[in-house]
Amino acid sequence: MHAGKLVFAQVMEFAPWHTFRRLVIKHRGDFNVRTFNCLDQFLCMAFAQLTYRESLRDIEACLCAQPTKLYHLGIRGKVSRSALADANEARDWHIYYEFAQALIRIARRLYAKQPLGIDLNETVYALDSTTIDLCLSLFPWAEFRSTKAAVKLHTLLDLRGAIPAFIHISDGKLHDVNVLDLLTPEPGAYYVMDRGYLDFERLYALHRAGSFFVTRAKSNSKFKRVLSQPVDRTTGLICDQLVELTVFYSQQGYPGRLRRIRYRDPEGRTLVFLTNQLSLPALTICALYKSRWQVELFFKWIKQHLRIKRFLGNSENAVKTQVWIAVAVYVLVAIARKGKSEQVTRIVV
Repeated sequence: MHAGKLVFAQVMEFAPWHTFRRLVIKHRGDFNVRTFNCLDQFLCMAFAQLTYRESLRDIEACLCAQPTKLYHLGIRGKVSRSALADANEARDWHIYYEFAQALIRIARRLYAKQPLGIDLNETVYALDSTTIDLCLSLFPWAEFRSTKAAVKLHTLLDLRGAIPAFIHISDGKLHDVNVLDLLTPEPGAYYVMDRGYLDFERLYALHRAGSFFVTRAKSNSKFKRVLSQPVDRTTGLICDQLVELTVFYSQQGYPGRLRRIRYRDPEGRTLVFLTNQLSLPALTICALYKSRWQVELFFKWIKQHLRIKRFLGNSENAVKTQVWIAVAVYVLVAIARKGKSEQVTRIVV
């Protein structure tokens, strides 16, 4: 009979609990709490994420079925639906947001040398969002349309290890392009995004910060060709040009020159890429945009394996608490997959 640690306890060993306790003190999460503290809440919600629990009743029934093992899971308080519901409503979601950020810093350092599949040493980010539909009568704060509510997860994914470097949770009405205003550009890094983020003024802000971007042109974009480079059409490349914007307001937003690459993929679709990176080979730019698909796989994975489509509370605090704990669990699994706990705990958070 196996008498070692439970799998859940082994995964939780990778978490920097000293950081968690410091955040609880900072936000006074355990103020006036007698039994069911923030750590108990986090462990119960993390257990629900990893074991596919669908409701508060489901969590309570599953955990209370083996009460002698709760101590070995790290849970010291009494688990009940009411205690967990009250905690999700009242405990500040910033505790779990900042804890997830601490885990992200650890994971990104562990995956810093992860190969990209592209001959680049710089950091490559993929930016995208996903919408989670909600019931308008239950979530009136998450405005989206006249008949339904929704929240959006705007994610900046570090492609080395598929670690989310930035996540912003908003209501469904926030347009994707506005998230560019919330980012702090990293000089030398590459930002890969789809046409929903095509705003020349905001892209020029990335350019001025020393960052590179790769995106797709819209069908109504107007350019003036300045220079054409020879291309090998057998590779799928159609043209590689240096262009300037001709529309007045677009030109005011981005007064510099852009590189436009037209490419026909193996399925016969013609794609037009825009970038401010003028020196990389054209096929590398195409491969960079293709790597953006990893953020779509990230959204697919968390929706399939984590509990972020059915929420255990209706308030904004409860929803954000559940999402940030789900992100923390995802990153914890990535850390556990990468190395031993002794290697992780040496990293200063």
